[in-house]
Amino acid sequence: MDFKDQIKQHGERVARLKESIQTEEATKTALILPFLQTLGYDVFDPFEVVPEFISDIGTKKGEKVDYAILKEGPNGSPAEPCILIECKHWKQALTLHDNQLLRYFHVTKARFGVLTNGVIYRFYTDLQEPNKMDDKPFLEINMLDLRDNQVEELKKFHKSYFDVETIISTASELKYTGELKVLIQKELATPSDTLVRHFARQVYGGTLTAKMMDYFTNLVRKSFQHTFSDQITDRLKTALGQEEITVQQAAPTELPVAAPIDEKKEPTVVTTQEELEGFYIVRAILRNLIDANRIVHRDAQSYFAILLDNNNRKPICRLHLNGSKKAITVFDENRAEQRHEIGTINDIFLYSDTLIKSLSAYEKPS
Repeated sequence: MDFKDQIKQHGERVARLKESIQTEEATKTALILPFLQTLGYDVFDPFEVVPEFISDIGTKKGEKVDYAILKEGPNGSPAEPCILIECKHWKQALTLHDNQLLRYFHVTKARFGVLTNGVIYRFYTDLQEPNKMDDKPFLEINMLDLRDNQVEELKKFHKSYFDVETIISTASELKYTGELKVLIQKELATPSDTLVRHFARQVYGGTLTAKMMDYFTNLVRKSFQHTFSDQITDRLKTALGQEEITVQQAAPTELPVAAPIDEKKEPTVVTTQEELEGFYIVRAILRNLIDANRIVHRDAQSYFAILLDNNNRKPICRLHLNGSKKAITVFDENRAEQRHEIGTINDIFLYSDTLIKSLSAYEKPS
């Protein structure tokens, strides 16, 4: 089993066990120590993983950080801490205020600090000032929402691949990329006046009064939504096209078999390309909440159903795309049907909130 499979398996363990964990010590034992083992460290070797690591800080004596991971120095010199780990209960918010990590960081040779509650792991270093831990992490991992690119960065902390210089070289890019993503998401939801003016002045020659600013703010927000919807649709079409080519190449050539003359033919259900594109749009909306493989489709004569766990009793929505008017049937929290006409399948994105509520009626999304 490779590292990616191991860390995802640990994420499933966290989701399964967290609700039964009542204390910080139980969080360490059930969630955090297995995480360190997944990273290749021997948690039972005190020369590698030191619990309750003590390092006197000025007049403060005997203060402890929960764990320190040691690494042997060059030329066989004594092992020194390379990663300091501060732990919280899994329900507790992660804050650096008055935290031992800040104080320990500048008096040890450790280059990395980790603040965790067993579900979220925040990785810190000293990008802004040498030997002073940054206020913001350069990497944050949520075990309940693992992303492939984050798993690749986490792999660099594995004992077999750990190299300080390699991690530091990418830490700055990760830190600023993360902060830029937050700003972009904020601008997408609520475009700032600066951004609106930037775009409006390129398409509108008049004076940008308060009324026109409100008008263009709405237009910019919609334009962002439509642009990303079109990009997702284009990618889905490309993926579907490649999938069809693969299926056609792999399908064996078979001789047609004549049906008995007296056999009654059942109505043929044909799944169209447009229905599949609609299915992938719904799955794209919900894939960050649950495992995408749990979302399946089942075609019928009068509608195209999208279900949770392939269960007819758990409908997420129904698409009606074969008639003269396209429509989507969604389900509210009480599983009541609501049918809405749509112009194109891209309009499915307009019902993202309703689809999420429909999913929540069966289980709380991760």
